[in-house]
Amino acid sequence: MKRPLKPDERHIWGMVAATVHPLPGRATASVPCPSGEGQAAPAARVGKSGSSSEPALRPTPPHPTSASPRPPSPLREGKKPIEPNRRHRIARAREAIGARLDLHGLAQDQARGVLERFLTRAWDEGFRAVLVITGKGVQGDGILKRRTPEWLAAPHLAHIVAGISDAARHHGGEGALYVALKRKPRG
Repeated sequence: MKRPLKPDERHIWGMVAATVHPLPGRATASVPCPSGEGQAAPAARVGKSGSSSEPALRPTPPHPTSASPRPPSPLREGKKPIEPNRRHRIARAREAIGARLDLHGLAQDQARGVLERFLTRAWDEGFRAVLVITGKGVQGDGILKRRTPEWLAAPHLAHIVAGISDAARHHGGEGALYVALKRKPRG
């Protein structure tokens, strides 16, 4: 059997319960009755107070999330992602990463040219997967990190790039991309 709440406990609980709001589309929560009879009274209504002795409450705006918006992933940029099994094989080194390219310190135009030459050379050599390190930028939203998926989705690279995916943590995580390359036609 539960013991009844003491007046100071009831007061504290009332203050805590007043800060809780139901999710959109959910029923209004009940708060304990201050008289201590153990019955639940409906929570204060939102709106004009009319003849009721309850004060009118203003609806509280939704709380902003503390998480910053995620930068666009390669999937949102329109480029086909690497198949999950293939990505897993690359991350676990069961499918070799043929070459690595680090774009740190390069300007956008310079980085794009280096990336396109690197991909062409890797495809010519028959590599099936490469790692492109873009870095995260100062606040996690670096320009190279954002632009590289766009560059990889360019139509003139469609015959080379099979898909892209964020790298596993031990390969650079959010600051690197796996790029799956298509097979070079025999001929």
